[in-house]
Amino acid sequence: QLQFVESGGGLVQPGGSLRLSCPASGFLFDYYTIGWFRQAPGQEHEGVSCISSSKNTYYSDSVKGRFTIFRDNEKNTVYLQMNSLNPEDTAVYYCASDWSATAQAMCVGRYDDWGQGTQVTVSS
Repeated sequence: QLQFVESGGGLVQPGGSLRLSCPASGFLFDYYTIGWFRQAPGQEHEGVSCISSSKNTYYSDSVKGRFTIFRDNEKNTVYLQMNSLNPEDTAVYYCASDWSATAQAMCVGRYDDWGQGTQVTVSS
């Protein structure tokens, strides 16, 4: 599996935007499906958006139309552009990788190897 260092989180007002970055270390980045997950206080990790090696994407219903995932294979990095943020988006955001899953399968799957994550707080 790849290792990630998530960044780009912060405090933002409702309606605001953030772009999260997830550079990866490891080999064969291009071949992995990469996903963004989040964990709100007292809740389990939730798949937010995932992107396959062929750049097929999946979004959870809660973020569809507001978030965009994209990857730059030259930089071994996946990004999550988050617009129209609301307080329900407050969570720690993490990246994960999967060698064989489709984007949808990854986002509804369960993973347990998490990095430090990046905190996103949406509040006025």
